[in-house]
Amino acid sequence: MFLRHMLLAFALTIAALAGAAPARAEDAPPVAVAARLADDGEAAKLVFDLSGPVAASARALADPDRIVVDMPEVSFQIDPSIGRPRDHGQAIVKGFRFGLFGPGKSRVVIDLAKPACVANVATTPIAKGATPSRLAIALKRCEPAAFAQAAARDALAGAGPAPAAVAAAAPVADRPVIVLDPGHGGVDGGAYGIGGAIEKTLVYEYALELQRQLEAKGRFKVVLTRHGDEFVSLDDRVRIAREAGASLLISIHADMLGGAGSYVSGATVYTCSERASDAEAARVAAHENAADKAAGVEDKAQAPGVADILFDLEKRETRAYAHLFSRGVVAELQGKTQLNNNPERSAGFVVLKAPDFPSVLVELGYLSNPKDVQSMNSPEWRARTASAMADAVDRFFASGRAAAAPSPDAAALAASDRTAAGGPAAGGVVPGEPAKP
Repeated sequence: MFLRHMLLAFALTIAALAGAAPARAEDAPPVAVAARLADDGEAAKLVFDLSGPVAASARALADPDRIVVDMPEVSFQIDPSIGRPRDHGQAIVKGFRFGLFGPGKSRVVIDLAKPACVANVATTPIAKGATPSRLAIALKRCEPAAFAQAAARDALAGAGPAPAAVAAAAPVADRPVIVLDPGHGGVDGGAYGIGGAIEKTLVYEYALELQRQLEAKGRFKVVLTRHGDEFVSLDDRVRIAREAGASLLISIHADMLGGAGSYVSGATVYTCSERASDAEAARVAAHENAADKAAGVEDKAQAPGVADILFDLEKRETRAYAHLFSRGVVAELQGKTQLNNNPERSAGFVVLKAPDFPSVLVELGYLSNPKDVQSMNSPEWRARTASAMADAVDRFFASGRAAAAPSPDAAALAASDRTAAGGPAAGGVVPGEPAKP
C-alpha cells in the first residue's frame, strides 16, 4: 500500500512539473490529473487527484439545482467529457464540469438530478507527508425544502464579486472595431459532440483564424472577448464590446442536436429579435442564454420591465444593419461551406441585445453531425470560411452601411420586423410550414 501511494505521488509530481509554465514550481497552479465519481443514490462523492492541496468552498444554487465549488486556479489536465450528463438511474449527480472561472480562480459545477446538500469539502494528502492531494466533495441526498433553504442561505451570504473580465483594447478612431466573441470557455465547455469535439475549443480556434484574416486586410481593429480557455459572462462580453467601441460584434458558436438530429448540418447566422423566427431559433437562444448558469453564475435581479426597456431603446437602424450583415455573411459562405437549409434566423440572444452596434451570432455547424465536426476540425476549412466571413465584413463596411448613414428604407425595416415575428423573409419561416432545423 505504501509503495502504491509513493508511485502515485511520483506520477502526480511529474505531471505537475510537465504542465507548469512558471519558472518556479511554487508559482505554478496545482494540476488535476484524474477525477472520479461514486454515487449510490443516497450519497455521492466527487474526487479530484491533485499535485498539491487547494482550499475549496461549496454552495448550493437553485434553478437549476446545482452545487458550485470554488477554489484557487487549478490546471485541469482531464478530459472534460468525463463529467458529461448521463442517465444514471437513481443517482444524485446528473453531471459535472470544471475549468477556469476567472483570473486565478477555478470552479467545479455539479448538476443535480435530485436535491442534495453538501456534506463535506476537504483536501487531504494521498499519503502522510505527501504533497499530492485529493479534493473530495461529498454530497448527501436531502429534502427539497432543505436544499432550497441551503440555496437561499448561500445566496444571502453572497458569492463575492464576478470574475474580472478580460480588459478590452482601446478603440481606434480611424478603423472599425470588430469584436469577435468565441462562445463559452473555462468552466463552461458549451456543447460536446462526436469524437470528443468541444464547442469552446473549436469556436476559439475559429475566432483566432478570423482575427488573422481580418487583420490581414489592414483596415480593422479586432478585439476578442476572451483569450484562451477562460470564462466570460454574457454581460461582460457585451461590456467588452461596448468599451472597445465596437462597430460590429460576431459571436461564434457550434450547435448540437440529440436523438435523430445527426442528419442536420450546416452553418446558421442569427440576429436579435423580440420574437424567435421559429422554434429552432428559440431553442438555440435558450441554450446560449443559459451559458452563465452552466458556469454557476446566479441570475441577476432585474427590475420589472428592464428587458422590455432594453428592446425599446434598441435602434431600429442597428437591428436592420445586423440583418443586412447577416445576409452578406450567408451570401459569402455560399459555396464555401455547407449552410443550414434555413441559414438566416433570429431570436432574443442576450449577447446580441446591445442597441449601439450591429451584432450577429454564427453557429458554425452541428457537433452532432460527423461531416460538420470534420470540417470544424480542419485548418483548411477554417481558413476558407473565415476568409469568406472576413470578406463579408469588408463588403459591409465598404458599402457604408455600418457607418453613420441615412436610415434604412422602409422595405428593409419591414423585412426585419417580419423576420422577428416569424414571417416570410430571407431565412424566415413561411406560415403553415413546419420549422426545420
